[in-house]
Amino acid sequence: MRILIVNDTHYPQVNGASYFSQRLAHYLKIRGHKIAVIAPSESFKHTKKTIDDLPVYGIRSSQFLFKNDVKFRYCFPFFNKKYIQQILDEFKPDIVHIQSQFAVCRNTINVSLKNKIKVVGTNHFMPENLIHYLPFGKKITNYIKEILWNDFARVFNKLNDVTSPTETAAKLIRHRIKKPIKVISNGIDLKRFHPDEKNNPLNPLRKLFSIPNKPTFLYVGRLDREKYLDIVLKAIAKVREQQDIHMVIAGNGIERDKLKDLTKKLKIEDNVTFTGFVPDKDLPHLYNVADCFVIAGTEELQSLVTMEAMASGLPVIGVNAMALPELVHDNKNGFQFEPGNIDELSTKMLKFLADKALQKKMSDESLRIIQHHDIEKTIDQFEKIYTDQNI
Repeated sequence: MRILIVNDTHYPQVNGASYFSQRLAHYLKIRGHKIAVIAPSESFKHTKKTIDDLPVYGIRSSQFLFKNDVKFRYCFPFFNKKYIQQILDEFKPDIVHIQSQFAVCRNTINVSLKNKIKVVGTNHFMPENLIHYLPFGKKITNYIKEILWNDFARVFNKLNDVTSPTETAAKLIRHRIKKPIKVISNGIDLKRFHPDEKNNPLNPLRKLFSIPNKPTFLYVGRLDREKYLDIVLKAIAKVREQQDIHMVIAGNGIERDKLKDLTKKLKIEDNVTFTGFVPDKDLPHLYNVADCFVIAGTEELQSLVTMEAMASGLPVIGVNAMALPELVHDNKNGFQFEPGNIDELSTKMLKFLADKALQKKMSDESLRIIQHHDIEKTIDQFEKIYTDQNI
């Protein structure tokens, strides 16, 4: 099949939706499909580039600059439909798969449906991930959230099929979407992420980042406000009072400088390593320097990094919020803690550290649970939707 994947965020932008569309394109190509991508360009011009051996059509965009090298590109909703029609005429897709309701996807939906092309959409949207930095009170913020949700519904109700990565994510939109929501995991490559390198003294990332050989907790992802890494660092400070440990925080984001300042204030700067952005090819090595993954973000619709950690054999201590409990089963493959509860998180960390047999049991359970999220199963399910003629 000829499949056109469309997203308002794509390489080199770093976030879950971008990674999902990149990996979906990669694994569909391995299956023998012809794949092309539409995403924001890296300039105020329409472009066409080859990225990872795939044609990527860029829609002219403007750049918003944030501190700490965080960049986001925005496409205006006007004057792009003609170029999108040219892309459809050139690539001739059988299926269009969109990942959002924003300008690039919105315009592609409208042009594709005019051309009688089936359009499938996967929801990665939560307003909370966009409005954390708005300087408004709760009443105005809730009003903005409802506007964003209504806009989402207007766009996604045009689609032929709608999917969501978890049952939790599906529940968020079921009352807004007119058709059934199909739950399909984002998937994880179990051949890339596995525990075989655990405790390997030659692990290149341990040497590169000077990670000490002591009990190590890990977080991977954006360093933004909604990830609540300040909670994690405060819990690390409490644990450090009783046991010598280390914390690795991998990724970049707006909160990076604040978090580094917090480690100094808590006097744990020697117990925390900030790696910055770690390339995708190095991530399997990174997970294998850790004993446990920690995630405190309250707005996760699934969490690719949590699945990567589990596939690497890591137990997970995760916040009891949104879709994380679908991956983190309390007292089985890890522990849950309530949002913002520093004492509970530090207590769960100490409980984990105190019991080697429990660590092994939780590691085995992570590996068992993650089998249900094999990327091969995900691609099977998407192929079934693509070939369904009921449009």
